[in-house]
Amino acid sequence: MRESLMPLTFAPVSRTTSSSPSRLERFAAGDIAAFESLFREFQSQIYRCIVLIVRDRGLAEDLTVEAFWRIYRFRARFDPTGNFSAWARRIACNLAIDALKRQRPEMALLVEPSAEPAADPAVSRETREKIARAFRELPAKLRAAATLALIEEQQYQEIAAALGISVNGVKSRVFRAVRILRKKLQRMGLEP
Repeated sequence: MRESLMPLTFAPVSRTTSSSPSRLERFAAGDIAAFESLFREFQSQIYRCIVLIVRDRGLAEDLTVEAFWRIYRFRARFDPTGNFSAWARRIACNLAIDALKRQRPEMALLVEPSAEPAADPAVSRETREKIARAFRELPAKLRAAATLALIEEQQYQEIAAALGISVNGVKSRVFRAVRILRKKLQRMGLEP
């Protein structure tokens, strides 16, 4: 009876099942059909990544097109054995951060109103405007990390992958952003 409990042995599994190149290898070699397939698969993911940072749907659409143009242009730098999604998100996030750097300071940040309105709507509106102004004045890299962490409530690991930095780098940027926001809001007469 004990003999039936013999340990199982498994034969090694080959990672390549055919000799034809993978879609990522074809993309890296310049195959337009492989690129179109990747575009269709990852377009919405890249758009979401960008819109979370820039907070403007029209700009995000333009930047998504630009991101895929850059992805195709730099395809020779992509390692086909690597993670295409992470590589593409990093390009998209860098592009979104660059767009934030180029934005005029007067552009409004889309801040969603709180669920509970204050007693005086004018005070509430003024407070939101001050917070939005202070947020817009943050450096682009800090604003991107703070937007993803504080407004979108994404996990630090996700933010790190999207921005191409370490988790500790994300924590540092969010901490610095919060510290700067507190100082700015205190100068504006608001106690956070």
